[in-house]
Amino acid sequence: MSACATPHATDPTRTTTIQHSHSPPPPPTRRFRIAGADLSASIAVFLIALPLSLGIALATDAPLQAGLVAAAVGGLVAGRLGGSPLQVSGPAAGLTVVTADLIHRYGWRTTCAITILAGVAQLGLGCLRVARTALAVSPAIVHGMLAGIGVTIAVAQLHIVLGGTPQSSVLDNLRALPAQVAGPHPAAVSVGVLTLTLLLLWPRVPGRVGRLLRTVPAALVAVAGATAVASLAGLTVPRVELPSWSSHALAGLPEGPVLGIAAAVLTTTLVCSVQSLLGAVAVDKLVAARPGLSTRVGRSDLDRELLGQGTANVVSGALGGLPVAGVAVRSTANVNAGAVSRNSTLLHGVLVVAAALLMVPLLELIPLASLAALVMSVGIQMVSLHHIRTVTRHREVLVYVVTTLGVVLSGVLQGVILGIAVAVAVAMHRLARTRITHEEREGAHHVHVRGQLTFLAVPRLSRALHLVPHGTRAVVRLDGSFMDHAAYESLQDWQNTHTAQGGTVELTDRRAGFRDDPPGGDRPAGPLPPGAASLLVGTAASAGTTASGTAGHPPPACRCRPWTPWRNHHCGAPQPARQSTRPADRGTGVEPPDGAPAPGSPATAPTTAPSVNPRPPQPLSGTPAPNDRAHITDPVPSPHPLFLATETGTGTGTGFDTGLDTGTDLPGGDQLARGISAFQRNTAPLVRGELARLAREGQRPSQLFLTCADSRLVTSMITSSGPGDLFVVRNVGNLVPPPGGESGDDSVAAAIEYAVDVLRVRSITVCGHSGCGAMQALLDAEPGGTLTPLRRWLRHGLPSVARMADDGRPWARLSGRAPADAVEQLCLTNVVQQLEHLRAHDSVARALRDGSLELRGMYFHVGEAQAYLLAGPGGPGVFDHVEAVERPG
Repeated sequence: MSACATPHATDPTRTTTIQHSHSPPPPPTRRFRIAGADLSASIAVFLIALPLSLGIALATDAPLQAGLVAAAVGGLVAGRLGGSPLQVSGPAAGLTVVTADLIHRYGWRTTCAITILAGVAQLGLGCLRVARTALAVSPAIVHGMLAGIGVTIAVAQLHIVLGGTPQSSVLDNLRALPAQVAGPHPAAVSVGVLTLTLLLLWPRVPGRVGRLLRTVPAALVAVAGATAVASLAGLTVPRVELPSWSSHALAGLPEGPVLGIAAAVLTTTLVCSVQSLLGAVAVDKLVAARPGLSTRVGRSDLDRELLGQGTANVVSGALGGLPVAGVAVRSTANVNAGAVSRNSTLLHGVLVVAAALLMVPLLELIPLASLAALVMSVGIQMVSLHHIRTVTRHREVLVYVVTTLGVVLSGVLQGVILGIAVAVAVAMHRLARTRITHEEREGAHHVHVRGQLTFLAVPRLSRALHLVPHGTRAVVRLDGSFMDHAAYESLQDWQNTHTAQGGTVELTDRRAGFRDDPPGGDRPAGPLPPGAASLLVGTAASAGTTASGTAGHPPPACRCRPWTPWRNHHCGAPQPARQSTRPADRGTGVEPPDGAPAPGSPATAPTTAPSVNPRPPQPLSGTPAPNDRAHITDPVPSPHPLFLATETGTGTGTGFDTGLDTGTDLPGGDQLARGISAFQRNTAPLVRGELARLAREGQRPSQLFLTCADSRLVTSMITSSGPGDLFVVRNVGNLVPPPGGESGDDSVAAAIEYAVDVLRVRSITVCGHSGCGAMQALLDAEPGGTLTPLRRWLRHGLPSVARMADDGRPWARLSGRAPADAVEQLCLTNVVQQLEHLRAHDSVARALRDGSLELRGMYFHVGEAQAYLLAGPGGPGVFDHVEAVERPG
């Protein structure tokens, strides 16, 4: 077999898709196909890139053709070789200050050589596969760097808008600004103000007309409008000058001090790489927000992206172009315009080449003041209020401010180095900042340590511990995740001395879900920081206990782990068995032996206990027989038959819960209170900022997730979603009642209408699951009988049963294997049927016609922890695996 053969070719379990006679023949394979969405997106990106490339070249004092060269190379080379298919590369505003400084110091030809060397450095970093290391840079440093660059650009371009000439530094520009404002050039100011006005107002045109007009980029409208007004009014203003390409300056050998050239290469490499990699990550988020696009495009390969950017910089520098990096404005426009592949980026590069060769007369009509106003607005936008709020929320304002001021006053490399130094200092301060308090309450001395316990905190820890009198009970709470050797030794020496003098020591930490100590015991429940476990053994031994338990008491039953809450684990001391209601236990007066399971528990359940004989798996050769249902073999009254097919949480997959009391569960209120307490202590501090933002801005979910109320179906876990991501509707059987008439259900219909019309979700997912009790109940239901609320609700699932019984329809199925039994077959069929019900709702039908909504079917096998997605909700109903894909890089 060829090494390149796909594994699907030899997988005997995978079903083969049969080409039906009414289906169109598969299209012939072509080497290069261009989707209409890519073509329209490339035009939108080109219309943005053309004026911005000229403006950035103007801002750097480079030849204007250099901006066009960089834009073309970014589209053709980085677009073809890069690892982020939808990211658009070219001359970036974040490189303006760096490039301008290089041209001022070394000249244009040496700057091109530095661009080539920076590209070679990027190629080396890409080969070393260290791309993700760049993401370790603090966001506050990146945002501060961009803000500093934005301030520098805005101040410099303001001089051109006023009709003057910018100086070489920000301080010089600020000192010269009052004189420039006092004597402006009226024509240049008029063109610049008109450009800024169009940039500001064009995206805000209201109504349907505004939506149509916004398809044309504001940057193109602003520059074209200012150019038209200046030409028609006959204004005398400096305009774009594009000399002949025959006189275009190419790269030369670098001339200058070696250290200076090396620092310039390092700076260019750093800025280009960080901006491109962060841009690729941002594009991934934009792609994930578009329904169905992430399955076609995939996540960015950051190492490949670094190789593509390095190659583009080598080519751009060799051809006399500006440095190339990923550009956020163009990338966002590319994704929002509907691009589906890297062809849009390539076509935009082709259009830039055509414009540079064929549109020179039109480009030379553009006033320089208009381009300066455009670049100035970009610089102002780089000082993002959203970024400032983010760093404020994370208490990194100092890093942001120092980086911004360092870039403005000293340069990009110096500013970034200052920001890194301050970030390290802040991290060390947080690591060393430890609050230690001592108080006496309830007859015990409490020493509370907040923060990391390192050698720097040992003197304060020692002072607090020596405030505890001899022979008393001490409780030491460690609210940190790290303890070094010096702190460990100090704490251990003190506790040995304290217990030797008749005292007791209790160690606890914030990760313990609760503390439930046996009488006289010192062992708290829950894990302890590193080193604390050894201290605890010593404490127990000195207090007359063993490592397995306290004197006279059994060891604590709790062995908590961070994931135990969703494993249905009830933490705490063993509860006494409650009086059993099972027939074998009534009136016997027999107590179970020590250590034996309580009567009626799964391990010792008597054969005479009420039981449900689950129906064995049914062959899928036909419709299930109506009398194939669960039978109650015990005369004791039992719960409603519809609940008899609910699987237990034992993990065996063989038992069914009858609803009778087993005597093993903790009181629900205690468990709920403990869970809430653990959330308030551990999780709430981590999510409080994000929830505060959601509280201010309101919910903006992108998906409506309609699934079953089964407790084992944890939507946030299986979708890796967080607060604000999903609008979830749960009911018994993940049913979607059809609209209208007596069969309608206002609660589900209202949720659908609200999600589609108000929240504007982009997708609706109907998710079924294995072992669904509602589907079992539908198969077991007998005609007639009392219509309880549950039976009335499950009538909405009867169309699914009829669909499965219809021999004229193909059965929904899993890719690679047959359904295990009739229940699983009905679970799959029910998802397909409920999607049809969903399409009947008016709000959904309108959104589907507009193309703003996508419907998805999903099946989750609980026992296998495997998700299946319906391949084409309107197709034959095949659910395919969702594979685990490793992140690139």
